[in-house]
Amino acid sequence: MSRPLNYAILKHFTTVDEACADDVLEALEGEYSGFAAFTKDKVQEALMTAEKNALIEESRFDLDPAGDLRVYYRATDEQRKTIDSYIK
Repeated sequence: MSRPLNYAILKHFTTVDEACADDVLEALEGEYSGFAAFTKDKVQEALMTAEKNALIEESRFDLDPAGDLRVYYRATDEQRKTIDSYIK
């Protein structure tokens, strides 16, 4: 059984240096593509919520090929420990 999507999003940040919503969608597509909340807008919302809750932090931003803003996030060592302590 899969863990909840928001949990999978957070756990993803314990395995990568940084990621944007597009990266998260690509990484989790195989297991979560059938979920209603598996959209760029919903993943971006989950990332912003995690950032506001100090579970991840913004690392940089740029523009994607279409000219849309892409915000990258990362988890520090302390944030990774926090995520791992709550999500096994």
